[in-house]
Amino acid sequence: MSTIVLPRIMEVGGGSIARLPQILKNIGSKKPLIVTDNMMIQLGYLDKLQSILQDLGIESEVYADTVPEPTAVSIQAGIEKVKCGLFDAVIALGGGSPIDSAKAIAVMGKLGGIINDYRFPRQVNEQGLPIIAIPTTAGTGSECTRFTIITDEKTDEKLLCAGAGFMPVAAIIDYELTLSVPARTTADTGIDAMTHAIEAYVSRKANPYSDSQAIAAMKLIGPNLRKVYHDGSNKAAREAMMLGSTLAGIAFSNASVALVHGMSRPVGAFFHVPHGLSNAMLLPAVTRFSLESAKTRYAECARALTFAKLTDNDDTACEKLLTTLDDLNVALSVPTPAQFGVDKKHFLAVVEKMAKQAEASGSPGNNPKVPTIAEMVAIYKQLWND
Repeated sequence: MSTIVLPRIMEVGGGSIARLPQILKNIGSKKPLIVTDNMMIQLGYLDKLQSILQDLGIESEVYADTVPEPTAVSIQAGIEKVKCGLFDAVIALGGGSPIDSAKAIAVMGKLGGIINDYRFPRQVNEQGLPIIAIPTTAGTGSECTRFTIITDEKTDEKLLCAGAGFMPVAAIIDYELTLSVPARTTADTGIDAMTHAIEAYVSRKANPYSDSQAIAAMKLIGPNLRKVYHDGSNKAAREAMMLGSTLAGIAFSNASVALVHGMSRPVGAFFHVPHGLSNAMLLPAVTRFSLESAKTRYAECARALTFAKLTDNDDTACEKLLTTLDDLNVALSVPTPAQFGVDKKHFLAVVEKMAKQAEASGSPGNNPKVPTIAEMVAIYKQLWND
């Protein structure tokens, strides 16, 4: 038996951002707070959003000081804004970081406390302000998940926060908002979405519902990831990636991610590696580690992603999966930690601490093969092949 949690309203398709006023009407919102970042201002997306609202006489205010890989400090001013204002909803506009920030702001602005009060394993099912999520990248799937990730700067730890309270009440899935995303971000967010789908499918918490979403996501992402990286104006590929990202988000929100994400978060917290990039760095090594414990499932992933033929047996499909994941990192110019600028000495000095933080997040416990601290340390060290 599985409990499935989804947004109440989902508007999907090019131009669906125009449906925002109707969504606000449906949830009874008359004064929303828009949570976004400076990139959305520069690209003109915030102006577009506010003009849609102004045309219908809807008053809104903006909090645009979110940062990549949001922290307890970066969201505090937004929380204070909610506490002091008469807002009745939060609109999240941007990639995963503004959406994650908006989730925390909507919940903590109403319920109070500090971010550590909300960390996993607590299930935050209390409702904050209703959240409307409008993603502008095809990657995190955060618009339809019951999770948010906020870094505690005091400990350099990314805190996983979970519960129905973080699930947006509505999501607008408009692929046209991704057409301006640069190639590097397109690759990073696309690999993040692919990782969500794979991990949801091999997770120990997988269920028939999440399986159906994960497979559908992989069928959309696998054939289109390279296309959008090389040609960001390819609308058909952009639309496929956007829908694939949302389906992958639904899949992992209802099945949980596993070892890649558990190990990826500390790399981001300690070395400020973007989340999709740290996933990409780890995905091949973690897949090799986990493969024998879920061979049939990984083979099905390879076929759904079109990395293997439908007629390939499990052994062949798994070999093709491993080879293609390595090749994909090359094709999408994914840097190694050294190429990214991570200091090897510092990395090795904190590697055990990272492994312990990964374990504490709970995600490695969902992996087909549950690792020890020593095994996670060994996987981290594989990222340095010099």
